[in-house]
Amino acid sequence: MNYLTDKKLTIVGAAGMIGSNMAQTALMMKLTPNLCLYDPFAPALEGVAEEMFHCGFEGANITFTSNVEEALTGASFIVSSGGAARKAGMTREDLLKGNAGIAEELGKNIRKYCPNVEHVVIIFNPADITGLITLLYSGLKPTQVTTLAALDSTRLRSELCKYFKLPTSEVKNCRTYGGHGEQMAVFASTTTVAGQPLSSLIGTDKLPAEDWAALKQRVIQGGKNIIDLRGRSSFQSPAYVSIEMIAAAMGGADFRWPAGVYVNNGEFQHIMMAMETSITKDGAHYKEVKGTEEEHAELVKSYKHLCELRDEVISMGVLPPISEWNKLNPNIQ
Repeated sequence: MNYLTDKKLTIVGAAGMIGSNMAQTALMMKLTPNLCLYDPFAPALEGVAEEMFHCGFEGANITFTSNVEEALTGASFIVSSGGAARKAGMTREDLLKGNAGIAEELGKNIRKYCPNVEHVVIIFNPADITGLITLLYSGLKPTQVTTLAALDSTRLRSELCKYFKLPTSEVKNCRTYGGHGEQMAVFASTTTVAGQPLSSLIGTDKLPAEDWAALKQRVIQGGKNIIDLRGRSSFQSPAYVSIEMIAAAMGGADFRWPAGVYVNNGEFQHIMMAMETSITKDGAHYKEVKGTEEEHAELVKSYKHLCELRDEVISMGVLPPISEWNKLNPNIQ
């Protein structure tokens, strides 16, 4: 069987719905035969492994363990969904305290057991903050850690497709930036609908301003809507998109959406946030986001919200003051 690489990929949180879907997706996409499933909840983990065995993937070398040292040792790539799930009535920020501690432990374990890991994708919420914590404690370079932020952009495309009754091929370059949460910045200026700029449609009879406002709100509440409909948080979409991210880091197809990256560029400092990003074997790199004045104001607002969450984590003692980050991780400037 032809796999993209033979390097070890470890799925953290593999006993959960996201993790188990990530495992299956990685094998279906033929990323690597060497897949390690890790989760502290051993019985459910074994069940997931049995399911993977029963799929009959040719050439797959699937291992599973509840021992973090065994899971991470020799790993070249890691995708982690290993935090608490969001429940009905919760925001991503409600998960902050517990998942911040999990991210700290993960970062320390990466530093200890697989310091030569090539790329890590963090998807447990609030991903912007848990990714930042993991990066700092892992000792990795900022280009080696990304977070899942694409679902906001995919939800924007989904809502536009439903509104205009068009296939996804006709709605292009949908983008949200900043925080992966209810303070995201939804950009219209990047998007085209059936070849027309979305911005030119807003405020016309094709997309009245009030309809656009309602559509944006549906995008922002997209995760909550899944919880309301299914009784649990999203798992299929984050699993698939996060595996697309790690595939790009392995040298596969270009990643199509924004990703969360460490940003320190003057205007936005010492933060993990969604930007226009490329992910390759050489790591993740971002470029400056350009939009209208109104869109930029939304991005600044989102950034300030993330800074508040970051500063809350610092006040909790999970992270040291920003001035000491370089001592914790010399790759952080």
